[in-house]
Amino acid sequence: MKLLETYILRRVGQMFLVALLPVLAIIWTTQVLQRINLVTDSGQSIGSFAMLATLILPSIIPVVLPFALVIGITQTLTTMNNDSELTVIDAAGARRSILARPILLLAILVSVFSFFVDNVVEPRAKTVVRQMIAATYADLLSSVIEEKTFRKIDEGLYVQISQRLAGRTLKGLFVADERDPNYELIYYAREGAVDDVGTSLIMHDGEVHRKTPDGNVSVIKFDSYSFDLSDMTENNGQATLRASDRDLGFLLNPDPKDPDYIAKPGSYTAELHRRLTDWMLPFVFALFSLAIAGDARSHREARMHPMIGALGLAFALRWAAFYVANQIDKSAIYIPILYGIPIVTSLVSIIFLNMHKRLAMPLAVRNRTSTIWKRAQKRVLAATGRTGGGAAR
Repeated sequence: MKLLETYILRRVGQMFLVALLPVLAIIWTTQVLQRINLVTDSGQSIGSFAMLATLILPSIIPVVLPFALVIGITQTLTTMNNDSELTVIDAAGARRSILARPILLLAILVSVFSFFVDNVVEPRAKTVVRQMIAATYADLLSSVIEEKTFRKIDEGLYVQISQRLAGRTLKGLFVADERDPNYELIYYAREGAVDDVGTSLIMHDGEVHRKTPDGNVSVIKFDSYSFDLSDMTENNGQATLRASDRDLGFLLNPDPKDPDYIAKPGSYTAELHRRLTDWMLPFVFALFSLAIAGDARSHREARMHPMIGALGLAFALRWAAFYVANQIDKSAIYIPILYGIPIVTSLVSIIFLNMHKRLAMPLAVRNRTSTIWKRAQKRVLAATGRTGGGAAR
């Protein structure tokens, strides 16, 4: 690789990492906080929380990579243009491929990495997460719930125990079940225990209060009562795997006897074609970013920052691919459309690159966007002037 190409690759790579890491950290933090209830409600350790947070990361990386690459490419090329480096390169008679080759090489590496994460790492991580959740709830009552503390173990289901004894025995049981809108159930029992398979709570010497919506309450005393826990135990610790949890091999050749595949075969088809197209997005985004920001331009030319146009197009393509992939679950006619989005975008970008033309928004859209941007700037400057200590005289 030539010295100039190495220089461009290093600058784009650095800007790519600068854009990737903060955005990845922000999105990762929001995703982790959404799942913190799993740890707090089930009494898991900080180690379990750290492991869960780590396993969430592979599902975020493929989504963030293409946009970070767009930011890295457009910002680097714009800075080089402002520093007249692109003008010098053109004046020296260098081909445009000097810019394109290192950038596309980085895009290929990012695409391959995205394919590996999306098809190998992420399915395994999701499988482990589901197994963790299933294991957490499989023995929830007998080993997790703290004494003399109310715990929500399901939507509308709360449990409290006074004392936990050896042999899975529980003293002073209180169970409030509001899951059925037709009535509310409250159970009191002096003693109880979870059975060996963890699917039932056997209560002894207690009573159940049944309240209907009209306010009537009936009380039934019992010597022994079995409360079903099978819905909360996630099949006794066995996680149910969905299409997004499967590896590429399974999606290419699904097990016809798999219960989830039998129930939702369309979701497996949609997931397969999504995986086969999403990994191409970094390369596609790099192509149109080059077509937008890869030419030398005059500083006197009034124009919008190339990053705005590139990110706008990136979000539009990503949304279109996401929408079409979801529609494949309902109709296979969307499959060629999903593949057509990256292919057509790549061909258009290559044509513009070969013709040495700039890929830009339509003139009307650019003018409208520039007008809105200028108005926003004026309002910010005016507000700053009003709060900056008074008007100058």
